[in-house]
Amino acid sequence: MENEIQRAVFAGGCFWCTEAVFEELKGVVSVMPGYTGGTTKNPTYEQVCTGRTGHAEAIKIEYNPEKISYSDLLTVFFATHDPTTLNRQGADTGTQYRSAIFYATDEQKKSAEAFIKELNKSGPKVVTEIVPLGDFYDAEDYHRQYYKNNTSAPYCQIVINPKMDKLKEKFHELLKNSEK
Repeated sequence: MENEIQRAVFAGGCFWCTEAVFEELKGVVSVMPGYTGGTTKNPTYEQVCTGRTGHAEAIKIEYNPEKISYSDLLTVFFATHDPTTLNRQGADTGTQYRSAIFYATDEQKKSAEAFIKELNKSGPKVVTEIVPLGDFYDAEDYHRQYYKNNTSAPYCQIVINPKMDKLKEKFHELLKNSEK
């Protein structure tokens, strides 16, 4: 399994933001925005926005563990959203914007639990859920690579750009362009 592409699924608010951040990391092969954690089969964006499906906006990351570790992914995840606020990221509110790690393996679960335990020693209590990964439903096409395709949109300028600046400042060594 060491040489195989692995997957990580995180929810940290709006999936446009989290997709943009993780797309920039070396070792990340792909990032797919979508919905998981709820009970509605094949949900639409409009359904998830109601907060009644149980789903969170999430991203499915496929990555090469020889180039980036799951621990590095967790570090970036926790540094680029607020894991201490329940069901809210900035102006986005509701259970669909909750902070969650959807683990695919026991190793991912243990890593996430240990990471949160360390965070809780030095700051406010982390409310990030750690739950088994169930069905993941890919988001509609217009949500994919939203930031890349709409960089000048007000939401991207006001909400995503500061996250990207923080990523570049704090995690330069993890960026795809850091090897140049």
